[in-house]
Amino acid sequence: MSFRARLAVATALAVAVAVALAAVIAYAVVRNELRSEVDDALGGRVEVIGRVPMQAVEAEPGRFFLRIPGPALGEAGGYVQVVGADGTTIRPEGADLELPTGDRALSVASGESDGYFSDAHVGGVHVRMLTQPAGNGYAIQVARPLTEVDDTLDRTRTLLVVVALGGIGLAGALGLAVARAALAPVRRLTTTTEEVTETGDLTRRIEVRGRDELNRLAASFNTMLAALEESARSRRQFVADASHELRTPLTSLRTNIEVLARDESMAPDERERLLGDVVEQFEEMSGLITELVELAREEQDAPEGEDVRLDLVAAEAVERARRNRPGVAFELNAEESVVHGVPGQIERAISNLLDNAAKWSPPDGTVEVAVRGPELAVRDHGPGIADEDLPHVFDNFYRAPSARGMPGSGLGLAIVRRVAESNGGEVTVEPAEGGGTLVRLRLAPSRSALRPL
Repeated sequence: MSFRARLAVATALAVAVAVALAAVIAYAVVRNELRSEVDDALGGRVEVIGRVPMQAVEAEPGRFFLRIPGPALGEAGGYVQVVGADGTTIRPEGADLELPTGDRALSVASGESDGYFSDAHVGGVHVRMLTQPAGNGYAIQVARPLTEVDDTLDRTRTLLVVVALGGIGLAGALGLAVARAALAPVRRLTTTTEEVTETGDLTRRIEVRGRDELNRLAASFNTMLAALEESARSRRQFVADASHELRTPLTSLRTNIEVLARDESMAPDERERLLGDVVEQFEEMSGLITELVELAREEQDAPEGEDVRLDLVAAEAVERARRNRPGVAFELNAEESVVHGVPGQIERAISNLLDNAAKWSPPDGTVEVAVRGPELAVRDHGPGIADEDLPHVFDNFYRAPSARGMPGSGLGLAIVRRVAESNGGEVTVEPAEGGGTLVRLRLAPSRSALRPL
């Protein structure tokens, strides 16, 4: 059974229960009102009879009949009977049917019990009967037929059953219509999902027609599709760029190796130069592959962060850069700083910033490194970055025209941006005052430092 059908059935069942409960309550109210009117009439008749002393007239030896006042104009007199404590009964002349007595009626006649209402069948007629004490060892009983009341209740019951069944049927139809309308966004979502699954077309979107929960779900799905589309586009671009970047050193490497293998009579100095080129190209490819692996790792689920001494990590990275770049001076000015992040990622990002600054520094140039709070700043004294290149320096494989003749893959700063974003921070670049470039890496502060005292 589909969800729409289940929703319609659930709606119909809920309405059925409500209609059935309302019908039962309505029937009980009508029954109580009708019988209350009969009970009031019986009580009024007993009160009228009690105002006048009753007389027992002997019609013939041993046979008595009751003389009582008749009902007023328009009143229902009812069927009257007097019961003695010894079980004898007296009725008006011509009243041959005896009302049921029993121990309870005798108890009322003897004054031991109060009056009561009861139902009975007399001569095949359903009657309502009131038994009340009359004093002197007698009780008076007045009965009225419930034929009209029962007929009215039968008609009411039939009418309520018809109305209830009609209401349930209407509720089922309306429930189906409401379910169809309410689940329209889900139907559109399902259709789009199936089409995306079948075709792989991430440009598909769902029409959003409101601001309710289901339409918000459709909007969220559209947002997810847009993110997947952008991710797929980025991956395709990444693969294309990586292929291009790898093709160049591979082509050059293959050419040099073919020359070395084919020309055995090559001069030693020329062979030495080609071998140096081969080694350099191997190193370039190795660096590129390493950075590709690092970038791929950043896209995977990052390990849990922890508190990291940014000043100490920066100091270690600076010492390593001094050993690898002896022609550049590195100056560190750091205050104690604790940030929250993944230590290995932060160390990699700082190393990339230092390598980039050293690459652009002039011979015997200086790279200034400062740590203040959760921010690390790296400033070089190189030629700086052109204004048109500033928005793209953190893109994958982006290399400014002036940098295309220098070693590098264009991934170092892209890795820095990924590290900053995955650790709750950001990285910015700007021209430095007096020349050169200033890069600021801001990371998330230590969580313990943010905790209220």
